[in-house]
Amino acid sequence: MEYRFEHDSLGDVKVPAEKYWGAQTERSRSNFKIGPEASMPVEIIKAFAIVKKAAALANYDLGILSNEKKILIASVCEEILNDKLTDHFPLVIWQTGSGTQTNMNVNEVIANRAHVLAGGSLGDSKKILHPNDDVNKSQSSNDTFPTAMHIAAYKLVTELTIPGIQNLRNTLDKKSKDYMNVVKIGRTHFMDAVPLTLGQELSGYVKQLDNAVRAIQSSLIMVRELALGGSAVGTGLNTPQGYPELVAAKIAEITNLPFTSAPNKFEPLASHDAMVELSGALKRAAVSLMKIGNDIRMLSSGPRCGIGEILIPENEPGSSIMPGKVNPTQPEALTMVCAQVMGNDVAVTVGGANGHFELNVFSPLIAANVLQSAQLLGDACNSFNLNCATGIEPNYKEIKKHLDNSLMLVTALNTRIGYENASKIARKAHLENKTLREAAVELKLVSPEDFDAWVNPLDMVNIR
Repeated sequence: MEYRFEHDSLGDVKVPAEKYWGAQTERSRSNFKIGPEASMPVEIIKAFAIVKKAAALANYDLGILSNEKKILIASVCEEILNDKLTDHFPLVIWQTGSGTQTNMNVNEVIANRAHVLAGGSLGDSKKILHPNDDVNKSQSSNDTFPTAMHIAAYKLVTELTIPGIQNLRNTLDKKSKDYMNVVKIGRTHFMDAVPLTLGQELSGYVKQLDNAVRAIQSSLIMVRELALGGSAVGTGLNTPQGYPELVAAKIAEITNLPFTSAPNKFEPLASHDAMVELSGALKRAAVSLMKIGNDIRMLSSGPRCGIGEILIPENEPGSSIMPGKVNPTQPEALTMVCAQVMGNDVAVTVGGANGHFELNVFSPLIAANVLQSAQLLGDACNSFNLNCATGIEPNYKEIKKHLDNSLMLVTALNTRIGYENASKIARKAHLENKTLREAAVELKLVSPEDFDAWVNPLDMVNIR
């Protein structure tokens, strides 16, 4: 491999000749060889490109950056956003907790790439742009990384996570309406309970997902507030008057998203409570999806020895040894994702609680876990919706069998003959393996005609 030398405040560093990164990136690459696949999320790199472009535009408008430099910075940022420089961002999540090295990675790549675009060569001693003085002008890693983190999270959640949950929600809502009159037995404590309809059961899932989306959207209100302009500790040192509001407006314009400048810059530097809240909302969604996935897995269990009240698509063979076996793989994948999201939230909680004095130095950890949760939930909901939920159908034969067999239909007699007498009927039917009707008539507590009139599952589900 051929190398060139780059320079920083600690001296010269040997860098791969064809790479656009510089000395600080190379030092980090050498010093933090942690994890097999722990690269800084591409969403963060692209968010940094938005930050650097917006900062250049704001600095130009405020008269502290030349038009030539503004254009060069913006041009390279567009290349980053268009995935043309992906191989030049090699750093891992496990680095300095402020994300300084990723910030400098972006600064160095922009400076070196801009120099080449302007006709220069990598390795030239003097370059058109300086990574600190020009690309990082009016910025600090301490306010750029939190800003990039918010941009990346907001974009991913609004573009993937929420739409994915809503797609699944809409499918379940249609199924709920389609099967609103399909009466089935309910279950509480994993035991038989009074009946409800399949549509009613599905409607509970729909409401859970509505609430999950509401919680996520509510948490995004704080994520919209950007730390940029706070500089190193929140005071705005070395930033021009009006810069925080202007650069936030530039970011909003570039992204077409409602970002604003945080009214207090000390808070988003010293803490990452907005990301903790977002992570909590994602975990809340995971909790709901875990319940939904498990219910569908159990309701479809069988095909002959389980509950089997619904049918789900048979997507692939389920066993390497048992011929003909088909497993509920989509619910399994969904619930594994939910477990991962719950675990991610624990890491974010620990990271969020470790903001010390004027800076939280768990920023890369928090960013990576929130982004992974958002990605996984969106992808899993889309997969589950496409490959499972859209194909849910009632298994009418099993539904009727379980409904006819249930002892809990006796609850309809409570207001007619009292709880104690109804209990006697259920007990006799259970111990003697008889129907409720047979037990009721034998105990002379209800006539056959009254039993048929009073014990009607459709009357018990409150849909008329």
